[in-house]
Amino acid sequence: MASVHREALIDADPAAVWEAVHRWGEVHRRLAPGFVVDTQVDGDVRVVTFADGTVVHELIVSLDDDARRIAYSVVGGSMDVVHHHASMQVFAEAGGRSRFVWITDVQPHSRAELIAANVDQGIQVIRRTLATEAAPAS
Repeated sequence: MASVHREALIDADPAAVWEAVHRWGEVHRRLAPGFVVDTQVDGDVRVVTFADGTVVHELIVSLDDDARRIAYSVVGGSMDVVHHHASMQVFAEAGGRSRFVWITDVQPHSRAELIAANVDQGIQVIRRTLATEAAPAS
């Protein structure tokens, strides 16, 4: 099994970043617009459609407001994996910034490079989206 671990600083208040992550059924609007083009919710499962056409069904395993952490696992869709479990967590940093941590465990190991590229692209969109929302109006 491979593990993809990424961290990014976001120029936004941790409460605001967590609010966007916490709204797990609105990824396409609140967290990663354009990278994710649609999100549908059915109970504890969200169906996420990515811009490249990939569709994944993600079971929300844990949503922890105190730790500002969400954990989810792919349980269906068009992603060719045997196992996929991920978590996103938000930490407070100096100056009102946030540290965003995204960890994904995936099997087979051969899928790790693709997952890493997707996580990297997703983080770029998330940083841009949340920093833009936090910016004062001109």
